[in-house]
Amino acid sequence: TESFKTAAGFMSFDKKETMRPGRFKLKDGMSNRELIQLLRSGAQSPVKVVISYARLPEEIAGKAASFIEADSLEILEMFRSKERLKEAGLQDVTAICNIIPNTYEFYWNTDAEGFWKKMTKERKKFWNESRKKKAKTLNLTEEEVYTLASIVDSETTKAPEKPRIAGVYLNRIKKGMKLEADPTLVFATRDFDTRRVTDRHKEIDSPYNTYMYAGLPPGPIRMSSISGIDAVLNAESHSYLFFCAKPDESGYHAFAKTYSGHLVNARKWWAYLKKRNIR
Repeated sequence: TESFKTAAGFMSFDKKETMRPGRFKLKDGMSNRELIQLLRSGAQSPVKVVISYARLPEEIAGKAASFIEADSLEILEMFRSKERLKEAGLQDVTAICNIIPNTYEFYWNTDAEGFWKKMTKERKKFWNESRKKKAKTLNLTEEEVYTLASIVDSETTKAPEKPRIAGVYLNRIKKGMKLEADPTLVFATRDFDTRRVTDRHKEIDSPYNTYMYAGLPPGPIRMSSISGIDAVLNAESHSYLFFCAKPDESGYHAFAKTYSGHLVNARKWWAYLKKRNIR
């Protein structure tokens, strides 16, 4: 308004160099003087950035850019920068390990470098001495824990059974067995819309094909949840080597110690799918 322009000129706030970009919280009834003082002070109100589920760095960059000023391509470059990855102790295939899903506060005018540094700081804070000790006990690095957690998270949305599923995969690793985790095939083929993994998926020659190659894949197949990471670090101690979806609507799994026992569970699941005409 004209009154604001007049006040701005009187308070020498009409020049570009006196203005600071950002997100400011305005209150009802503020006078022009109070508004100008707030804008001049640079006292921004932080924005809450929710970083949750994502499969690829591109998705994370896009979500973050919707909250802060940094462009998504600039943020994505942080995931690809050898210098930034080296500083964070990561590689290109483990770059997503730098993101611990949570709600964070940023100032709106945060740039891509500021975003990356904040995430690196938060990751280091997350990996406290207790978590580091548990990872060492499992003979896994932080990145390997995150990678296994990404598989566990992809297998179930039921937090109570995540430690048990983590235990299955840890048992397989100890025995030198292939993980044979279906979600890794989905990631390897980028067939994210598939409803069921088939033999076609198992044929792709990729380091992420855990039906073809033993051990963990080279990096996460998605962002890992905190519950998934802690499920790996606090995995159930048991003798299960197999699990299969239960033939009901519960979303839970049936576990087995032997392949013959697993086949019994699998046949029940196949019969359930056939009955429901799901192919």
